[in-house]
Amino acid sequence: MPFSNSSELSPSFVLASIPGLEAAQSWVAIPLCSAYVLAVLGNGAVLLVVRAEPSLHAPMYFFLCMLAAIDLALATATVPRILCFYWFGSREISFAACLLQMFLIHTLSAIESTVLLAMAVDRYVAICHPLRHAAILTNGATAKIGLLAMARGVLFFLPLPLLLLPLPFCGSRVLSHSFCLHQDVMNLACASTTPSVVYGLTAILLVMGLDAVLICLSYLLILKAVLRLAAWRERLKVFSTCIAHICAVLAFYVPLIGLSVVHRFGKDLAPLVHIIMGNVYILVPAVLNPIIYGVRTKQIQRRILSLIHVADRA
Repeated sequence: MPFSNSSELSPSFVLASIPGLEAAQSWVAIPLCSAYVLAVLGNGAVLLVVRAEPSLHAPMYFFLCMLAAIDLALATATVPRILCFYWFGSREISFAACLLQMFLIHTLSAIESTVLLAMAVDRYVAICHPLRHAAILTNGATAKIGLLAMARGVLFFLPLPLLLLPLPFCGSRVLSHSFCLHQDVMNLACASTTPSVVYGLTAILLVMGLDAVLICLSYLLILKAVLRLAAWRERLKVFSTCIAHICAVLAFYVPLIGLSVVHRFGKDLAPLVHIIMGNVYILVPAVLNPIIYGVRTKQIQRRILSLIHVADRA
């Protein structure tokens, strides 16, 4: 039955199930739940360690805390709802809840992209202008960058749900993922979606696309500065301070690009591919970032090991 947003029947969408595994979804949810728990514990540990360790009270680790908080929020905005579907069969999501989830996913992704750019700039200043690093990236400047990242994400992606509000929806209400994304919801509309298509693509290019270009530019300047050093050992030592951030950038942008490619060019792909790519996009950065920085940062390693030791003694 066709329906519109103004309908008294409270329109809703249907989350995508795993093709061929509908009867076993409760078992499939176990690794998904495990990944979510790992993301919560890992990012929560990063927040606690940076707060408790005075030697980590520096811009790079404040940005890391922002990254951890964003990953926690993004995973929490999606995974519990997916688990409710897989375990309890709650497959329908209301139009209002879908728009809210969609707004949170895109806004938090934009904020994470901005924070990754800020971390790239921090590495550039620390390596290319080390004597000015403390003066340029003060704690106050770091806080302002965090607020600017939030404002940027909200301002660019708030119009996405607003553009979908007046559209009528009819025919199929089944989404391609187990959560709501702008492209997915937009494709179910019965009217012209040209404004949504144009604005959505523009917002992604001006935020994630521009950030990716500026991150690459930062690393080109870093590489240029590193190659000026005489000794290879010194070059490796300096560049090794960027390894964790490079891994975090790849953990964010590779799933993002993969999901975008699937949406734009993968209409003939199996539905399972869409579901897997969606879950990878949501969970991979949240799971990997604490591991990456835990392995690369000795202070975080020591603090976490001491906490585990205290817990064992208790």
